[in-house]
Amino acid sequence: MLERAIILAASAIGAGLAMIAGIGPGIGEGYAVGKACEAIGRQPECKGTVTSTMLLGCAVAETTGIYGFVVALLLLFVTPNMFLGKL
Repeated sequence: MLERAIILAASAIGAGLAMIAGIGPGIGEGYAVGKACEAIGRQPECKGTVTSTMLLGCAVAETTGIYGFVVALLLLFVTPNMFLGKL
């Protein structure tokens, strides 16, 4: 019974820590959008280039948050079943 509690607690703690990975992309994307708005404000004729580059950068930055979310889901739903199925 104690092994079951330890596995579930460790999985929950690990999932919570993995979700901290969502903070970085949020900060980075906000910074990128702010700088893109500044660039468009200075040179409105470059709007298309700046916007497409910003969207590509935001998509790449978002992958970090998605990876953290996937790891959290795996820790919550897959890992306990792997170990608890053997107990």
